[in-house]
Amino acid sequence: QVQLVESGGGLVQPGGSLRLSCAASGSIFSVNDMGWYRQAPGKVRELVAAITNGDSTNYADSVKGRFTISRDNGKNTVYLQMNSLKPEDTAVYYCNAVLRTSYRSPYSMYWGQGTQVTVSL
Repeated sequence: QVQLVESGGGLVQPGGSLRLSCAASGSIFSVNDMGWYRQAPGKVRELVAAITNGDSTNYADSVKGRFTISRDNGKNTVYLQMNSLKPEDTAVYYCNAVLRTSYRSPYSMYWGQGTQVTVSL
């Protein structure tokens, strides 16, 4: 059983910052890519940022220069530092991880339950 648990969401004023964390736990053999997605009301889920196990990163154009993704492989944890937040960043943020539970199993994608980020006065 694998769980991804997010934390760090909340309400913040425009221009403020938040740091999201997502820890993967359970029967984990190895973790490949990790990432953050978001879904605003009435919109499709979109990629925010992703990071490989070699620390290569990829960002949505809308967050480049404002958000930073990082990971701690020893803790199977991925972080998203969000600065200069805007109202349009308001969404439920989901983390995901591509991992395998044993050396025999294929890599599979797992999702967290989501954490709400609201940017408003």
